[in-house]
Amino acid sequence: YMSSVHGGNSGNRGRCSQPCRDRYVTTPAGKKHPLNLKDNSAYFNISDLADAGVTSFKIEGRIKKFDYVYTVVRAWKKQIRSFYSKNILINDNSELYKVFNRDFSNFYLRGDINKDMFIDNPRDNSIKHLSVVNNYSADNIPVQDQMDLYDEKEELKTDIENKIKLLSIEKAPVILSISGKCGTPLKVLVTTPDSTFIVNSKVNLVNTGIQALNQEMLLKRLKAINDTEYCIKNIKLENLQSNVFMPFKELTSLKNRILFILNDSKETVAPIDIPVMKKQDKVKINPSLSVLISSQKDLYLCNETASDIYYQLPNGFKTECTQVTDIFMKNKKLIPWFPSVLIGEHYEVAMEFLRKMQPKLIVTNNTGIAFEAFKKGIQWIAGPYLNIVNSVSLLCLKENYNCYGSFISNEINKNQIKAIKKPENFKLYYSIYHPIVLMTSRQCLFHQVTGCDKNIVDESCIQQCDKSSSITNLKNTTFFINKTKGNYHCIYNGTNLLNTNIITDVPDMFSGFFIDLRDIKTKTEMGMDKQGIIKLFECVLNEDPNSTKKLEQTIHPTTNIQYKKGI
Repeated sequence: YMSSVHGGNSGNRGRCSQPCRDRYVTTPAGKKHPLNLKDNSAYFNISDLADAGVTSFKIEGRIKKFDYVYTVVRAWKKQIRSFYSKNILINDNSELYKVFNRDFSNFYLRGDINKDMFIDNPRDNSIKHLSVVNNYSADNIPVQDQMDLYDEKEELKTDIENKIKLLSIEKAPVILSISGKCGTPLKVLVTTPDSTFIVNSKVNLVNTGIQALNQEMLLKRLKAINDTEYCIKNIKLENLQSNVFMPFKELTSLKNRILFILNDSKETVAPIDIPVMKKQDKVKINPSLSVLISSQKDLYLCNETASDIYYQLPNGFKTECTQVTDIFMKNKKLIPWFPSVLIGEHYEVAMEFLRKMQPKLIVTNNTGIAFEAFKKGIQWIAGPYLNIVNSVSLLCLKENYNCYGSFISNEINKNQIKAIKKPENFKLYYSIYHPIVLMTSRQCLFHQVTGCDKNIVDESCIQQCDKSSSITNLKNTTFFINKTKGNYHCIYNGTNLLNTNIITDVPDMFSGFFIDLRDIKTKTEMGMDKQGIIKLFECVLNEDPNSTKKLEQTIHPTTNIQYKKGI
């Protein structure tokens, strides 16, 4: 999301510019790359993952070079085969260290969140690892050993390049020789570079029908062959009687049998039919305002406004459950706002809170909580951090999980928002003012920024730590790091988002607009108390011509760059 906000390169589109690897102004802790993590590796954890019910692995390679992809896939293939055939894990990952790496970590899998997950160097770690293996000092690695490693890498690249040259992604040509006459089955002789086979129709040809068999018609009916690793080179009709007919249903059956054989006698998985979304008729909507708070000192707002008041629940739910429950028991107007990240016991306690309180409505950024609400018949709104950007997602949420409504992502622009078609009897929401959360992390970011005496993040850190700091990259862009009691570390954009344009740009689309009034320090300042800010936003929704300008003067500086760029 940092990449999306600051470069227009959305991670949701595979375009992440990797700002976490960037160099920053040296922090007080002496780090130049304070967000740079070691590479996540589960190479030695296959047995544990299999026991946990994992049935497949996604391994890295999307933006890597061919030698990296080849080496990593080969290493994992050996490990998986060893585990399945012998129930033995290979305990040597030196092959992985010979390609680009930033050292390896499996701390997330182990739940061991500590400062050793970071590495203050985003470049290739291969040579450094060589020094560790051979007990060399970092500055005294023999030149010959370095040369041997480089030579081995170059030899690997050359070997793989030669293998690639032998490969071809061209489709294999298929010749279809079609024969038959009225009263006999249609016979299709299929010829590929490697094989020949015959498929006969199950019904006979007739002399009457909708469309006679000809070159154009048969190509149209059999063109699905071109969607495989084969392509139709020619359709020969010399031995086919003219003006004969066959039901389209039988031609489809013929096609499927041909595809089955071409696909090594495996059933072809049919493509998913994307539902046709209809634009709902425009209905005049008077949008409401909703407000997010996270502090007990702001509870007075429940009595000062008719706007909906959401109250953010903590990541560290287990310890604070009693206190949070008490807050909701005393303030019936509050609507629970569930965060994205709820882990382990905190998640279980949050689920129990939902079951016990049985609220009429919740906003959740956590899909587990959403599913529990669906099972319990509790109305739920998909929160903004679920980052919904398309119409099919909305339809899925409504039809499969009885979702009441959804926030639309702030990552997309005006035209992309206008293209969204909402389901019938479904509510859409949009955040028009909030601090921009760029990252939520279970790690202690202060290890790398201001320093921290503790090596590991434990429950006391989550519950007690309350700090803030900032980091600045070499483009002079500042990010704010905030840690509040009961929550994880968050990185925020330097300025908050303010976008009132959408209210008039896309009228009668949104049931409600949202503002985030939590106490989060950024460069953006509010020149008015929260009660006054809420009234200003209410005036904007009521189309008061002077309120928008006054709002921009009261809250500054702000940005709405994503609303202009989109993804």
